[in-house]
Formats: sequence, structure tokens, C-alpha cells
Amino acid sequence: MGEINVNTISGSIKLIEGSGRTNVWLPEGTKLVINNALFSSKSRRNLLSFKNIRRNEYYIEIMNDSNVEYLCITINQRGIENFFAFSSSIYYTKIYAIEMHHLVNFWFTDSKDFITWHDRLGHPGSIMMRSN
Repeated sequence: MGEINVNTISGSIKLIEGSGRTNVWLPEGTKLVINNALFSSKSRRNLLSFKNIRRNEYYIEIMNDSNVEYLCITINQRGIENFFAFSSSIYYTKIYAIEMHHLVNFWFTDSKDFITWHDRLGHPGSIMMRSN
């Protein structure tokens, strides 16, 4: 996969360098597996969709405690992660890469090799999600 142009607020930029499966940990130890993550070494932030959370069999609820809104990831009706919101209604949290595999100048002849080529989601940092 060559670099792919992505439209950003600043204009079109060659941002996506690859794709693959990634494993990440959230601050409270919740592990997420994302099968079709896009990789960009130039990106300062990561995006995580609600679909990625649901595919890991977690649920999402918007909570409000003392007029502080946050997104809560739950399992079995128990909150396990909280993502707080900026005033712009974008939720944020930190993520941590679990594993990283680095391959250089390698031609993938087997799709299983491609899946393991990159088990992380870009740079660990803030995840941004827009609320409804």
C-alpha cells in the first residue's frame, strides 16, 4: 500500500502509509483489537470509532455526573473506561500500544503475514471521538 491522500482541515495530505491489525490498551486496562487500522507516522492523534468498540463486545453510554459529561465503555452493565469531553464535544482518552512489529522492504505473500505486520495503531496518544 502506497501513501494515500487524506483530506484534513488544512487540506489534502499524504497521510496513510499502511493498514493492518492493531491491539491497544486503554488507561484502565481494557484491551481493544482493531482489525483494519490505518497507520500514519505523521499523525499526532488517533481516531477510534464506536464500531471498533462494539466489535470488541463492549457497549457505549453517554453519562452525566454533576454536569460533567463523559462517554462510558461498559461490559455487563459495569463501567470500565471513561472518556471525558472537550468543550467542543469531542471525547478523548490515552491509548497504549501493546505490541509493535516492524518489517522493512518485505513482500507479503500470505495474508496472515500481512495481518501481523503491524500490531499497533499509529502513535500512542489521544483518541478523538465526536459526540452526537
